[in-house]
Amino acid sequence: MSDRLQDPILNLKQTVLDFALKMSRSGMAPATWGNVSAIDRERGVVAITPSGMAYESLSPEDICLIDIQGNSIDKKWKPSTETPLHLVFYRNRPDIGAVVHTHSVYATAFASVGREIPVLIATLASGVGGRVPVAAYQPSGTEEFGTAALSAMGDRTAVLLANHGVVAVGKDLNDAYTVAELVENAAKIAILAWIIGEPAELPQEEVSRLRRKYLTKYGQKG
Repeated sequence: MSDRLQDPILNLKQTVLDFALKMSRSGMAPATWGNVSAIDRERGVVAITPSGMAYESLSPEDICLIDIQGNSIDKKWKPSTETPLHLVFYRNRPDIGAVVHTHSVYATAFASVGREIPVLIATLASGVGGRVPVAAYQPSGTEEFGTAALSAMGDRTAVLLANHGVVAVGKDLNDAYTVAELVENAAKIAILAWIIGEPAELPQEEVSRLRRKYLTKYGQKG
């Protein structure tokens, strides 16, 4: 790898590791489950967590580097078994710069019963753009697994994987990880709300308004 690429690529690997550690420490990905990736589209490379290795034991150099077809570039470790899932999103959604796949408890509970997470709170409307849909069950680690997730997600930023977990996407890893947190928080609130009583879901026009506001005015935009 040329010196011109070295620093940006090492930075990309470091960012992937940082968010993998954050995900693991948060409890959204127990043990070595869950995976994180980010793409440098200018250079045509994807940095992704390795398969079956404890995140706490990794250095940035241990993060795998592959091309958009899944071919290994650095060949040090085998990339995540969910690499096909990540690559399906990168190939089909040019707006996506990062993918976070979690096994967060409350959202995965919804995935296990095949139930969408309803839009009970404004943050879910803003960050995801509507209910979190459920992708039909497919064997993990396959192209079909990724294709089902992509199809079910539509134009939103998160999807539940039936009997498996969650995929969250964004323009970068901060964005994608924030979506994963919003999804888990919304799932927890929904379960607690049903225990207390009958929650009221936000109407679609309000969901759309909140999403537009988030995309155009939230933070330092506009």
